[in-house]
Amino acid sequence: MIRLHHVPQSRSMRVLWLLHELEVSFEVVLHPFDKSLRSPDYLTLSPAGRVPALEIEGERMFESGAMMEYLCERFPDAGMGRAPGTPDRMAWLCWLHFAETVSQHCAALTQQHLMLREDHMRSPTVMKLEAARLAKCYDAIEARLSTPIERRDHLLTSGFSAVDVAVGQAVYMARHFRTLDDHPEVAAWYARITEREGFRQALPEAGTRLYPQPFYPVPAV
Repeated sequence: MIRLHHVPQSRSMRVLWLLHELEVSFEVVLHPFDKSLRSPDYLTLSPAGRVPALEIEGERMFESGAMMEYLCERFPDAGMGRAPGTPDRMAWLCWLHFAETVSQHCAALTQQHLMLREDHMRSPTVMKLEAARLAKCYDAIEARLSTPIERRDHLLTSGFSAVDVAVGQAVYMARHFRTLDDHPEVAAWYARITEREGFRQALPEAGTRLYPQPFYPVPAV
């Protein structure tokens, strides 16, 4: 039994997408993004009161990167992981966890734009800095996809994997705050991976979006 506790358009989306790519049986428990995540019952699943939480055969996990690594090891035949000793293993680990770098800047911008309700509480300076940091993350992905030696369709030379899911979902969130206009290779890669059925199945249903707007510009000072 696999049960994913999920808030649409949050980090848990990367695990949901991966589960669809793995083509395994699972169920999803939807949660609102509110104080109910701090309830005593939920804290037994995720002690910091965050999503995702994963229940699998009586065990519990509460970090999305760890979940992805574990699920790829648990279901190796899907080809989403890269086993120890294989040529792309080091790159797989690096890019899997790079997704959290992107997501952390998204989290800061989400707090600024959505969680701080009053204008006087927000900082245009913080928004500008965090949006610029997202651009630096895009630079890193752009360089990976367009090295002088070869151009890659995916983040690994060996093809599509869980790292495209992890980083792709982070870019999905990041595009609410920084466009891909200056990063053509990232834009092309993002278009390729989001054509996959697994991504489409992980998208939020109507009325469950965390981000009401498609884009949040930095306000003028």
